[in-house]
Amino acid sequence: MRVVHVAALLALAAALPSGSEAPSGKSRPNVLLIMADDLGWGDVGYNGHPKLLTPHLDAMAEAGLRFDRFYAAAPVCSPTRASCLTGRNGHRMGIGWANEGHLPDEELTLAEILRAQGYATGHFGKWHLGTLTRDVKDGHRGGRPVRDEHFSPPWEHGYDVCFSTESSVPTWDPMKHPGKDEPWGTRYWNERGEIVTENLKGDDSRVMVDRVVPFVQAAVEREKPFFATVWFHAPHRPWVAGEEYRKLYADEPDHAQRYYGCITAMDEQIGRLRSTLRELGVAENTLVWFCSDNGPSITGNANADAGSAGPHRGAKDTLWEGGVRVPGLVEWPARVAAGSATGVPACTSDFLPTIVAALGIEVEGMVTPLDGVSLLPLLDGEDMERALPIAFSNRSAHALIDGDLKLLRPKGAKRFSLFDLAADASEASPLGADRSEDLERLTAAWAAWRDSVKRSRNGDDYVR
Repeated sequence: MRVVHVAALLALAAALPSGSEAPSGKSRPNVLLIMADDLGWGDVGYNGHPKLLTPHLDAMAEAGLRFDRFYAAAPVCSPTRASCLTGRNGHRMGIGWANEGHLPDEELTLAEILRAQGYATGHFGKWHLGTLTRDVKDGHRGGRPVRDEHFSPPWEHGYDVCFSTESSVPTWDPMKHPGKDEPWGTRYWNERGEIVTENLKGDDSRVMVDRVVPFVQAAVEREKPFFATVWFHAPHRPWVAGEEYRKLYADEPDHAQRYYGCITAMDEQIGRLRSTLRELGVAENTLVWFCSDNGPSITGNANADAGSAGPHRGAKDTLWEGGVRVPGLVEWPARVAAGSATGVPACTSDFLPTIVAALGIEVEGMVTPLDGVSLLPLLDGEDMERALPIAFSNRSAHALIDGDLKLLRPKGAKRFSLFDLAADASEASPLGADRSEDLERLTAAWAAWRDSVKRSRNGDDYVR
């Protein structure tokens, strides 16, 4: 057992406030974290897309809480995924870009925290926080000797059950190159470090949920609360959709049929998960969270792009709103009022502190500082002001969001600009000299965060 985790996990055994008992399996919420890959803010029906069919996400929006300002912690996938599990920006642990670094052993993950509380834990889909094998060539980095140092699979970070890939796969027949009779090169692995070979044809989202459903059923049968991380590959390129889904968009160009089709196929499986919860009688006390890992992948080629950031500027790999503002939903019938919405800025780094707060535990020995905050007041229908700004760094681009104000230095710029997102959601007009005090204040806040990240990168946050 890693030293930092000994302290943290021992603390969890006595983490409840004095005089209270550990919550029973019936009262503890199940947790389902669902994330799409490269889905834009505008790529869902409930945010006004004129063509895309996402009836199950639309129903989830009506049944729960809609975040109108939900942010991925980064405009690319790996650092966002790190934030989901640790409550910390990926830069703190050397994950600043896709396929960069790995989830360190010293980090305490949400899966480890919940497993220590008696939860069954499962990871399904894209991992992207390290390689899954040292033995065979796999994904972008797996099985390459010079990169063995990045071996860091989900089963070493608190997950009991895994059906995981290192990186992206096609959204239909995921093990094959689209249109070619040759393997894609990224495999699904289980928690024993074995390659999965069965039931891998057809819609990739369905292939994944075919594993999630039995995991949930088994946990319910054993009367154990469950934590499932379901990280879909859709709609990351290459977009491939089955004929039944393409037909829904027959009037669209080929690339749009494939893009829209794989999103609707994913939406169908999200509906299947929600139905499974109802059929098993556990929907009432299951916290289901949905978001995307970053904005849509847009190349600028009208004949190849189909993603939408809605009214927002930019896309994946930028710190304009279109790169980091993503769809965000929470459904939890026992606690969250149906049909509610909030404009409070929220982030993937908030998952861990919110879920820990929902369980009523305080984790002594937690790896800090956290970049996330508990959103439990919002889930309870109360108003709140975010206690921490949301800071971003993406190679040469940097940003910080504090309420309605956004500090931004996009790629290629020499200085920061300030935007009022309430008045200028498309970030078309920087604020003028009359807001110089706000500009200086937020610039100083971003610099302080940057210095904190540097200390984290030096290992100062870990128990030695």
